[in-house]
Amino acid sequence: MKKHKIFIILLALFCLSIPSLHAARDKKQPPKGYRFTLFIYGNSDTVMYLGNYYAGGTYAFDTARLSPKGLFVFEDKERELKPGLYFFVNPGGTYVEFAVYGNEKRDFQFNTEEPGWQTNMSVKGSEQNRLLFDYHKANRQIYRSIDSAVAAGTDSAAMVQFRRRQSLRMDSIKYAFIDKNPNSMLALLMNATREPEVPETDSNGNKLTDRQKWEYFMDHYFDYTRLDDDALIRTPQMIFKRRLDRYLDHYLKNAPPETVIQYVDKLIDKAKPSKENFRYLVHTLAEKYLQSNVMSYDAVYVHLVKRYIEPGLCEWMSPSTVDMNVKRADKWDKLLIGKQAPLLIMKDDKGQWHNLHALNHKYTLLVFWSPTCGHCKTIIPDLYANYTKYKDSCDIGTFAILSEPDDETRPKWHQFIKDHNLQWLNIDGGEANIDWHDVYDIETTPQIYLLDKDKKILAKHLNAETFEEVIKILENIE
Repeated sequence: MKKHKIFIILLALFCLSIPSLHAARDKKQPPKGYRFTLFIYGNSDTVMYLGNYYAGGTYAFDTARLSPKGLFVFEDKERELKPGLYFFVNPGGTYVEFAVYGNEKRDFQFNTEEPGWQTNMSVKGSEQNRLLFDYHKANRQIYRSIDSAVAAGTDSAAMVQFRRRQSLRMDSIKYAFIDKNPNSMLALLMNATREPEVPETDSNGNKLTDRQKWEYFMDHYFDYTRLDDDALIRTPQMIFKRRLDRYLDHYLKNAPPETVIQYVDKLIDKAKPSKENFRYLVHTLAEKYLQSNVMSYDAVYVHLVKRYIEPGLCEWMSPSTVDMNVKRADKWDKLLIGKQAPLLIMKDDKGQWHNLHALNHKYTLLVFWSPTCGHCKTIIPDLYANYTKYKDSCDIGTFAILSEPDDETRPKWHQFIKDHNLQWLNIDGGEANIDWHDVYDIETTPQIYLLDKDKKILAKHLNAETFEEVIKILENIE
């Protein structure tokens, strides 16, 4: 954590509005209220802040001024502190973390000195924090031995070996601690960053392929991460959020939507016992795939809505928010890659009726556009140029719809068609068999689809360049 950044964030004194929830590991209600005293020998600060992490963010919620006895006292008899990692921070950004976990009474006394709050810290009233600070002190001794070796001028080859031995020593301390204190907050933190060890062979001794290794890694990525524990959401970003981001944005990058769905379901289902983690994951993942610029990932959003939001599992959502998501997902479900495009029967610019599904071409370019749209003015001429380049050799038809069919726009539409010699099937959107604005969810233009011979959607959200790229891929054109 960079000192100046955390202080700027903390001064906002932002308070979370998450509903009261039980910790997954311990079913008993945490004690209400808290009282923390902090004494720092050699301290010159007069103000101290108390805050917590949430999904990688840092939030301050209490302030204490230095008492005549030299103490900072944080007290609130009504507020329930939920499990997680908390911190004290001064106006200069110096901070120290501590744990709030299990059913310990939230009444801790901290004593430390300048400099090195963490190294010099002792605590009364909390076994969780005694374990935390003892562990930090053990590790600090190892770091000091490394610093001493560097200061002594140890040659590079010997230094590499020394660092390796010290790293193994730290690992030994870490895993011994986890084995001895599996239900501690510190064990939760350390386990959350552990990577699965991928075997080279299966149970029969057969060598695993790269794909099988990837599948094993993905299946076991969160084996050590307590997704069922509410405390996980209140940890620094490198513990959970950054690990989750890496899982989604690196290991699942460019995976087909059905693969993404498979793994996000495993992730969410593992988090279900923790209402807070479940809430965070459903919200974060739905928003992520709602906003995704990968054309096929709207299928992930639709799946999330239908599996978690529509059945009423997201009780924190207002009825209007649920309804909005369900309606959007229902629309998008009919427009997913592989679905047949909804039937359109409409007139062309000369008044003749046309049936989208009756067009007899290997591919059909379905376009919603308007001459009053700034993006359309740029994209449509380029799209038409690429269409003409491939229309004969690849057998591409068109169904180009005026998306603003009113008396003011039609003359501009006719003029644009003439000026750019758009000799494709120009469709007036004024009359149709359906409310196509609603069915095709046309909120912005242009909207460009590529359909196959059966009018199933091959690609969407195209522009001139991506249309050409898709055709080249489909037709194996170099």
